[in-house]
Amino acid sequence: MKLSKSKLTIAGAALLTALMLPAVSGAQNRADASRQPVQYGADSGEYTPDGFSLRGRAEVTQGGNRLRADAIRGFTSNGDLNRIEASGGVYFVTPDQSMKGDRAVYTLNDGNVVVTGDVILTQGKSVLTGSRLVYNVRTETARIEGGGGNGRVQGVFYPQGN
Repeated sequence: MKLSKSKLTIAGAALLTALMLPAVSGAQNRADASRQPVQYGADSGEYTPDGFSLRGRAEVTQGGNRLRADAIRGFTSNGDLNRIEASGGVYFVTPDQSMKGDRAVYTLNDGNVVVTGDVILTQGKSVLTGSRLVYNVRTETARIEGGGGNGRVQGVFYPQGN
């Protein structure tokens, strides 16, 4: 079924509430981000009893956090959003980091965002590449696994101030 404006607003608000990834600068900034207006857009969207989907240049933003992909799906259970999947040209950015990949799955109960494919994690000038990234929104930690031709994680780290 096609989304009405009110259903798309509810779906967008639920998605952004779930995606409130914390800024690395502290709890006060995290609380402030959750009060920011929610913006979303896509070429089309649908609502079903099990969740919602946004397709075609799908993007949701709140404060300094943004998720962009070709398609974004949200899955609900008993009315609660429990998983978000993004596919095709996935790009997630916080105020301090950006993550790119082919696909992402965010599981709300453990706070993990798993990005797979040709993964690139950037913080300032520093860059890490691999095939799988697990970023925890609660602890703000990232673990990246190797891939590609040599199966290794590769990166460049720059000291602060450079």
